[in-house]
Amino acid sequence: MFEAHDIREWRGHPVRGADGGKIGEMEAVYVDTRTDMPSFATVKAGVPGRKRLVFVPLDGASVSPGYLTVAYDKGQVKSAPSIDTDGELTFEEEPAVYKHYELEYESGAAGERRLARR
Repeated sequence: MFEAHDIREWRGHPVRGADGGKIGEMEAVYVDTRTDMPSFATVKAGVPGRKRLVFVPLDGASVSPGYLTVAYDKGQVKSAPSIDTDGELTFEEEPAVYKHYELEYESGAAGERRLARR
């Protein structure tokens, strides 16, 4: 797993899928509020004028010279839940992000958000 301060340095760098396909550019890191460890990244994807931020888990990701490779194929990431480039993931939308990747979702210990942007 990446240290939060290290992975944030990759903002703006290319992100590739496990299949080698270019997904887009890394925009932000979301940490798990229970552990404060990087959990998801948003990737700026789409065509000029219609960009959006898609969510992808960082578990299993690797850093190579000049790009980040995630453990999911380009198609799965591009079809993931997304937000506008100036949007925010709501508490109600969090479970869908986990479900898309077949990951178990639990809110924080007191029912608060599970993901926080850093």
